[in-house]
Amino acid sequence: MAVIAFLIIAALIAVMLSRRYAWWRASVDYRRPRILMYHMVCDPQPGAKFNKLRVPPANFEQQLRWLKDQGWHFASMSDLGGARNLPKKTVVLTFDDGYEDNLLNADPVLERYDARATLYVVEDRFDRDWSTSKKAHHNSGELMREPKLSDAQLEQMLASGRWELGGHTRTHANLANLSAAERDIEISDARKSLAARFGTTVDSFAYPFGIYGPNDVAAARAAGFTTAVTTDEGVPSDVVSQAMELPRIKVSGKDSMLAFRLRMRTGLRGA
Repeated sequence: MAVIAFLIIAALIAVMLSRRYAWWRASVDYRRPRILMYHMVCDPQPGAKFNKLRVPPANFEQQLRWLKDQGWHFASMSDLGGARNLPKKTVVLTFDDGYEDNLLNADPVLERYDARATLYVVEDRFDRDWSTSKKAHHNSGELMREPKLSDAQLEQMLASGRWELGGHTRTHANLANLSAAERDIEISDARKSLAARFGTTVDSFAYPFGIYGPNDVAAARAAGFTTAVTTDEGVPSDVVSQAMELPRIKVSGKDSMLAFRLRMRTGLRGA
């Protein structure tokens, strides 16, 4: 009886692990690039709502070490624009919003592993609780209190050659709630302002909250962006045809290393 009970428990555990990690999914062709989505690289806060956005520094280092050891080629979003013949096992690290820990905690790790990243920065990012633009009840002010990168810090990051700048609207707006004129200010005017302020090209765009429609895609293209990323999970099937709606792999602060490795293989979370 004890053996039978053990086998039943083992089977239940196997089912749960299969559902959580979906290890059984087939690998996606490694000639297709992986675009990873990060927000913060910092330790979680007790009881905080957005700890999934906080990847502990030790986890981030472990992830980059593994990528380096496994022969992944670090690229930037500018390398993807119009490119089909990318090196096998190309990975692009992207960071959304513009949190100060991207410089304090992520940048030293990028330097150690000779990695690069694309930063989708909100132009007017200070004293804004933009999470309420998606859900009004997310009014705790948690993300507003999170320290943001100053312009001087952004200049430092760009000067290192490890970072390139992408657009993420002027105020992290919910594009679904905007008029055409407001959308142009958020997308086009913000791109021009960032490019002028930092003296750099801003060719890639990230849709805030991953909320967008055909008009937003058209507006981003008309603004001069050549690529745009979403929060849709997966691996691009063709970076040229999907250039303005590229899926990404979300990296959560709650992910184990096993989950990260499996996601790099399939592009998806468990079932």
